Amino acid sequence: MNPMFSHVMVGAKDLEALERFYDAVLLPLGLERSPDWSEGPRGFGYRAPGTRHPTFDVQEPFDGNPPGHGNGNMVAFMAPSREAVDAAHAAALAHGGTDEGAPGLRTRYDPHYYGAYMRDPEGNKLHVVHHGP
Repeated sequence: MNPMFSHVMVGAKDLEALERFYDAVLLPLGLERSPDWSEGPRGFGYRAPGTRHPTFDVQEPFDGNPPGHGNGNMVAFMAPSREAVDAAHAAALAHGGTDEGAPGLRTRYDPHYYGAYMRDPEGNKLHVVHHGP
């Protein structure tokens, strides 16, 4: 089965700050760093072990203009447990992120939907969710 997405990308001004932030938030979810690429603007990415796609990438904008985030845009990451959701949220706040919704059940979506919302240091909205009891 083919994955739905090739990649999701967010723009970055301060790659070093976002690298610290995303390493702290995403590596504990079981993701790994994608190999660095040498063409195009500087950036880095993450993927599930043993896969090529989909990836989540953070990159300086290709056109050289300042990055921005949109209202209503969000990237959601799967977590292996509720504890991983809690840890990702705490790591986000400890690494310059802001809270957009503390970890907890969101029963309006599903009785076992457990998630947290945050923004990275540049304002991109993220969600970490565990689907299960």
